[in-house]
Amino acid sequence: MLTIILVESSLELIPNQMYDHPSVTSYSKKFKKDPSNTLLDNSWHFGAMKGLDNEIKRGRPDIIHLTLLSICTSPAFYENKIKVFVHTINDEIISINNNTHLPKSYHRFQGLMEKLFLTKKIESNDETLMELEKSSLSKLMLKLKPTQIIGFTINGQKTTLDKLVAQIEENSCILIGGFQKGHFSDETKKIIEQSFSINNSSLEAHLVASRLVYEYEKTIFI
Repeated sequence: MLTIILVESSLELIPNQMYDHPSVTSYSKKFKKDPSNTLLDNSWHFGAMKGLDNEIKRGRPDIIHLTLLSICTSPAFYENKIKVFVHTINDEIISINNNTHLPKSYHRFQGLMEKLFLTKKIESNDETLMELEKSSLSKLMLKLKPTQIIGFTINGQKTTLDKLVAQIEENSCILIGGFQKGHFSDETKKIIEQSFSINNSSLEAHLVASRLVYEYEKTIFI
């Protein structure tokens, strides 16, 4: 089993201090949505995000959508060879059941995430498909007890994915940044045991995830 965690992910509801900003109020009127139950998205709320703490890492739920699709549509995911979690920028953990079929449409994904933040669970036929809880990355690691914790960062040791995947131990955990730009926080860096770079320049999260899953599947299915 390989565990993949999207770390410090750009997934959150609009912060309450932004409710009265014109870009938020106009969005709410246009789509008839309460800002307290609306995903923060810099495509719509860019003006309101100016000066927001950690601004560069926030307001990109599309990154999480694309990256989760890269992982959660793979044979390894559906055959329970990969486990996926999302750790958000605000220290929440989203657990994803391997029977989950995520919507391909971003609009539907947005609605699903907004419902998850509201209800804390997504259920179908008495089965919990997704669950959100307030928790830190370090607490999740204590729960998972992985044999090794690997982080992908441009500042890590240079390697190739095929070499790395061939070496990883059973029950390893790999961390991928779920944000647009920047680096892991100091808290995350303390958790990572080994850091690797798989390219000379930074890659988007969904590309890293899809390449990782492909290389991993080669070791378990071929």
